[in-house]
Amino acid sequence: MLNDSGPVSDETRQRIEQVASRLRYAPNGAARSLITRRTHTIGVLLPDLYGEFFSEVIRGIDLVAQRYGYHMLVSSSHSEQQALEAALDAMRGRVDGLIVMSPDLDQRTLRSSLAACPAVVLLNCAASAPGFDAIKIDNVGGASAMTEHLLSLGHGRIAFIAGAARNVDAEERRRGYRAALEAARVERHPLMEIDGDFTESGGYGAAKALARLPAALRPTAIFAANDSMAIGALSALREVGVKVPEEIAVVGFDDIPIAQYTSPPLTSVRVP
Repeated sequence: MLNDSGPVSDETRQRIEQVASRLRYAPNGAARSLITRRTHTIGVLLPDLYGEFFSEVIRGIDLVAQRYGYHMLVSSSHSEQQALEAALDAMRGRVDGLIVMSPDLDQRTLRSSLAACPAVVLLNCAASAPGFDAIKIDNVGGASAMTEHLLSLGHGRIAFIAGAARNVDAEERRRGYRAALEAARVERHPLMEIDGDFTESGGYGAAKALARLPAALRPTAIFAANDSMAIGALSALREVGVKVPEEIAVVGFDDIPIAQYTSPPLTSVRVP
């Protein structure tokens, strides 16, 4: 009766509920899962849990999951292949479905570790295969559009702060930036591309290095591969007395909620 498995009279239901309350009975979720073969849990595997972007991803998944009576089991691979496989093993049998966002997911792991999972959605993963649903961000198109926007404003020296190494988003956004410059026949300068790591401190350090360049080489605009680095860049430029956007414009990618509250508000590529 407590599992709503069959019809009972109101009187019987009331008696059982009174006894259950007196004994402080609670249903055994593990036992119920063995019977129903459902856990009502969705696994979410992300490359990292740090930063507002991932917080927004988790929040969005959780809002929809709760609407359908599901809970979340969240883990991070920390962009390491071994950690990725360990997290997938830990979730096996504990979730009804899995959402995976990992730049480190390769074809071998995709087929060996995810093939047995009843439902898998790949979120912006480099690897893909028939039978797996996938959602992709148009990183190349977004980065190209932002670079074209800066070019249309008259910026001829546009610096690019790239994301983490071996990250599919970072590489695709770099490709979009380069493609827009090439299409506009603007020469790329080696000093205008700086490696970053998707963190505020990474953007801060990169902007400090760019601000130290001689005036003839200093960029008129900085395009950070995500908003966290753009926010770090804003802080660095403010410290060294560079006016934004009068002297150097700063733009980002992701359009996280806090971007509208920076000073000045951050122009960014919106990721739905």
